[in-house]
Amino acid sequence: MANITEKNAKILDFDYQLQQQDEAFPTLQLLNNDGKLIDEETFQQADISDEDLIAIMQRMILSRQLDIRSTKLAKQGRFGFFAPTAGQEASQMASSYAFKDEDWLFPGYRDIPEIIVKGWPIWKAILWSRGHVKGNEMTTEDGQPVNAWMPQIIIGAQYVEAAGTALGLKKRKQDAVAYAYTGDGGSSQGDFYEGINFASAYKANAVFFVQNNGYAISTPRKLQTAAQHLAAKGWASGLPSMVVDGNDPLAMYLATKKARAWTVAGNGPVLIETLTNRLEPHSTAGDDPLRYRDQSDIDDWWKREPLIRMRQFMTEKGIWDENKEQAYVDEVNALIDDQIKIADNIEKQKISDFIKNTLEVPSQAMQEQIEKFESEGK
Repeated sequence: MANITEKNAKILDFDYQLQQQDEAFPTLQLLNNDGKLIDEETFQQADISDEDLIAIMQRMILSRQLDIRSTKLAKQGRFGFFAPTAGQEASQMASSYAFKDEDWLFPGYRDIPEIIVKGWPIWKAILWSRGHVKGNEMTTEDGQPVNAWMPQIIIGAQYVEAAGTALGLKKRKQDAVAYAYTGDGGSSQGDFYEGINFASAYKANAVFFVQNNGYAISTPRKLQTAAQHLAAKGWASGLPSMVVDGNDPLAMYLATKKARAWTVAGNGPVLIETLTNRLEPHSTAGDDPLRYRDQSDIDDWWKREPLIRMRQFMTEKGIWDENKEQAYVDEVNALIDDQIKIADNIEKQKISDFIKNTLEVPSQAMQEQIEKFESEGK
């Protein structure tokens, strides 16, 4: 009687329930803020070579330089919409390194770097930001398909798209998964719940990321939901879910590698909440982060950003130094320079082109408009 009484007491103790929720999601971390390896045994599970570490570091540098250059271009009026990525390099680039070319990426608008490392040319990413139709061509420089969807503007909608593709991969018995990224704000959307619930119900091949970067535009995470951990939302749909230090490249790679292996084996999807921070404005469309957060908070997160950790770790291993990093930064910037020139030289779209691209077969009214604008050279 005492045991059942104690069990029932806990069920009816709401404070106890909240405590249990908090304790159920410890944060996976391998590198501390100073770049020191704090769990050698778990790190060995990653089975990651020095070459892999260098490749991940290069991906993160590529992302940072794209962020710097894109922001400058936007300020010059030479870029379209851009959502800064500084601070989220480990969350995005270390995780994406654990996937394969045959896996399908479903990105949000802040996830341009993940598409680029799958082979999408930077010049097409620039055109996408400008609203050019060629920016929606998900192909490599030589015309080969890139297994990625276009960056999703509708918050959270990529979760539904990923769930459908993940089920298709499972039904076709393919050794591939669909993986999707959204932010903490995306986890408040209906599409988020529908996507993870559908994928879970059918044990589809999916890995879902919630990049908890602190703010959904100007709304802090603490005002979006009373959930103590966003990963807990995955439990509601029956998904194995975890919280990972999103500024720790090693933890992000290991968590993603384990999640991919689990889901591709037919066990169903996994949800990963990454604890990171958006260090810059939400977008280049006039957002001022100092209207809703303190500079001291931003400065503190800059001290914990992922490139610092990875740089320190690799330098101590003897596989990285300032000269190697600067050489790669120069290489990336030369590439970006060339890609900007390509984008600038693509023929500008005309009004008639926009109408032609709206429907595969234009309506009679649209065809009349096309002919009108073409006759005017527009």
